[in-house]
Order: sequence, then C-alpha cells, then structure tokens
Amino acid sequence: MEKVDVVEKPVLKVGIEEKVEPAKAFVFGLQHVLAMFGATVTVPLVVGGAVGLSGDQVAMMIQAVLLAMGIATLLQTLIGTRYPIVQGSSFAFIPGLISIGSTIGMAAVQGALIVGGLIEGLVGWLGIIGKVRKLFTPLVTGVTITLIGFSLANVALMNFFNAYADPNGTNVWKAVLVATVTFLTTVFVALKANGSLKAMPVVVGAAVGYLISIPLGLTNFSLVESLPMLSIPKPFPWGAPVFDTAAIFILLFAFMVSIIESVGDYHAIATVTGAEITERHIGRGIGAEGLACSIAGFLGACGTTSYSENIGMVALTKVGSRHVVQIGAMILIFLSLFPKFAGLLASMPAPVLGGLTLALYGMISVTGLRLIKERVEFTDRNVLILAAALIAGLGAPQLPESLFHALPRIISSILESGMAVGAITAIILERIL
Repeated sequence: MEKVDVVEKPVLKVGIEEKVEPAKAFVFGLQHVLAMFGATVTVPLVVGGAVGLSGDQVAMMIQAVLLAMGIATLLQTLIGTRYPIVQGSSFAFIPGLISIGSTIGMAAVQGALIVGGLIEGLVGWLGIIGKVRKLFTPLVTGVTITLIGFSLANVALMNFFNAYADPNGTNVWKAVLVATVTFLTTVFVALKANGSLKAMPVVVGAAVGYLISIPLGLTNFSLVESLPMLSIPKPFPWGAPVFDTAAIFILLFAFMVSIIESVGDYHAIATVTGAEITERHIGRGIGAEGLACSIAGFLGACGTTSYSENIGMVALTKVGSRHVVQIGAMILIFLSLFPKFAGLLASMPAPVLGGLTLALYGMISVTGLRLIKERVEFTDRNVLILAAALIAGLGAPQLPESLFHALPRIISSILESGMAVGAITAIILERIL
C-alpha cells in the first residue's frame, strides 16, 4: 500500500484550493516573487559572469530565466504536485553550467538541460523516483551538497574582488567596500529583520550594494539604454542545441541533487498546509520539474527546483492557495517581457554578487555538513567514505589542464566537476564497502 503522510492540524487561513480576491492575490503573489527573486536571478548573473557572456547576453539569459521559472511554477501548480510551490533557478546547476559553458559552449548547456529534463521527467512520471532515491543516501547527498558550495568558493571570491572584470585590481578597494557592505547587509537582514523582510535578505542586500556602487563608478547603465523596452524571449538564443554526452552526464548529478531538494520541499509544504503527501504527488512534481528544465533549455535558461524560501512564506502568511502562487508565476512571465529590466539586473556589479554569494554558497556547504552530522552515523566505514569522497571531489578539479586534455573528453569533463566526482566516489564506495 502506498505510504501517505498527513498532518493532523492544518495551520492555514487560506487553503490550497481556495481563491483570494484579485487585489490581495496580486499582493501575495508579488510577495512570493520577491522572496525567490534574488536567488533565482543570482544564478544567471553568476553563470554569465563566470562563462564570459557579454552584458546583453546576460540580460537575455535573465529574461529567459524569468520566463522559464514562471512557466515552471505554473506547471508545478497545475500538473505537478498542485501544491503552492514556487520554482526557481537551482544553485545545484551552477558548477555544471559554468564548466559546460566555459569549455563546450552555451549551446551544449541547452542540450544538456533538454535531455536531463526529459530524464528527470521520466524518473518522476514512471515512478522510478523511489529507486533513484535509494542511491542517494544521506551520506552521498551530504557530500554532494557540500561540494556544490565548496566548488563555488572561487567564483564568490572572484566576484568579491571584481577579479573577472578587473584582474589587475585597479578598483579593488572600491570592490571590496561594495562587497563587504552587501555581505553585512544581507547577513543583518537574515538574522535581525522581522516579518516578511526577513525572507528577502538577498533582495535587500543586492539593492543596498547596487545603490552604493553607483557613486563609486562601478555601474554602467549603457546596456540598459541600448536594450529595447519590450521583447519576447526567443527559443535557442545560444544557437542550435548541442547534445554532448559529457555535458549531459555532468548535469545529471545536478538534477539528482535538485530532485532530492524538491522531494524534501514537497514534504515540507505538505506539513505546512496539512495536505497529504504520496508517491504519486512526488512523481508528478518531479515529472513537472523535469519538463520545466527541458523548457528552460529550449529558452536558454537555467535548471529549476522548488524554493524553500517560499514554503517559509506560506508558513509565515498562512496563505496556502496555489492560485496565489500562480499569480506570482504570471508576474515572473510579465517581467520577462522587458529587456531593460533584465539589463538593469545584468548591470549589477560583480562585487555585489560577491557579497551576496559569500554567504549563500557557504550556506550550501553548511547545509550538506549539517545533513551529514544529523543523518550519518560516524562509523569507521562511513568516515572513510566521507573522507575519500570529499578529497576526491575537492582535488579532481585542481588537476592540470594537460592531464584533462590527455583523457577522453567524458572522463575529463567529469573530473572537472567536483560534485560529480564526490558523488560517484561516495556511491561506489557505499556499494563495495
């Protein structure tokens, strides 16, 4: 018999299937957008900067992300779990997107997202999710999530010191000032703010950092001026998709992490809303996310996952209507039609991103370490697996370029991804030890 978990005492003022009057629905929907906005826009900003995209290309990617995440949220609330779950850009995809985009090209990113999304969709809709989850034990999951944060440490510091745009350090002290203020603001809001403001530390931190960078001369608004006011994101902005085996394999590990995160979020939203959670709900949800990732590849965007921040928003407001979340999705789609808005975000100075991600990426690693601490028994066997997987994952990307060139491309591509190496090592060792 299928296992069903039910919370006995729902805490909502507005239930999942209840509707809210239009004015209030818009406000609640906008609140959901604000809660997820900073994190979901950070992904294309970080990836675009690290891959070396131009300002107008980053703006185009932001447009695609906003559209893709709006569509993904609609899919999740209509044919997925049908819970009030907001979909946003997943940080788990960042290392793979940077690796693929830098070496093979953004067309290969599109192809990997399309194929990986179809695989994820099948994992959900065909009920394979249960078997796949067995591979990702708490130890494997903890190692993988920890290595995501660690693999992004260099990106965070490069942005913090503005080293991508200013490798000679001409304006390094201005960059450090902006990044430090952004970081401190973000941390202060996260720890000290009250009410709905507490759910938006990234938005507040980015706004403060952006405003400070203007008089310091670190911003350039020429991109905003050059972009049109209105346009519809076009499919395959990076050219015809390239279906590269190595690229697809690398992103599969990001998909697995995203699946694990989302399954946890499905249980969390069920707890908050007092709804039942079954394997059928989980399968539909993962299936919808997979379809959304394929659509994201079609649009030239990033991979999607469910957002815990918005589950916290439901718990805070006690408004669990999925129709409200759908209003938020429509707001995202509406925003995607304005290139100047995307250009304004794309012109955000790298030090602002550095200040934001210094804490964000660290929190990813801490989340993985906390999972290991709470869910893994520290036997000699588990400690050995943990130690080997972490060192392999941290060390592999540091191997010399000449060695990567000497190996088959699929092997070298895997070795360049610390997350993939760590996950594979942990999975294999768990099976043989």
